[in-house]
Amino acid sequence: MQYKLENHIMTEDEKKIVCSWKYPDVYALYNLPSYEEMKEQKIGFMNPASAKNYYSFYDQDTYVGFVNILEEAEEVFIGIGTNPDCCSKGYGQQMLQIAYDISKELYPAKPLYLEVRDWNKRAVRCYEKAGFEIDGSPYELETNIGLGTFYRMIRK
Repeated sequence: MQYKLENHIMTEDEKKIVCSWKYPDVYALYNLPSYEEMKEQKIGFMNPASAKNYYSFYDQDTYVGFVNILEEAEEVFIGIGTNPDCCSKGYGQQMLQIAYDISKELYPAKPLYLEVRDWNKRAVRCYEKAGFEIDGSPYELETNIGLGTFYRMIRK
């Protein structure tokens, strides 16, 4: 399904909302620390140096998610978070397409990549539908929520 998503730089109120999202079952590892804890530690979208990289997405009045577009030396990293109530409805694909368009406008010569846990088949399917391809073999990566096995996915 195609949605008419609107986006803008993430606001402080939206950061509080995202911190309150609770994912079920195996996806609970994506639950964020409290807004206060993130603000105190200056992590993720609470890091003042990276706050401008985060875009919020709406389908009319529904806050469906956000993306992080982070320029690196050779590439652009894309991170995505979807409202738990909006998962598996096609929003992720559209947010990634818009993120791709924004990235190509800002950094036209740089390919995009993202990282996804190898067990998260739902996310892998979403990313593939959005034009990303698995690049190489799975690898282990230490994150702020522990060690995991990831795929690197790219879109040129």
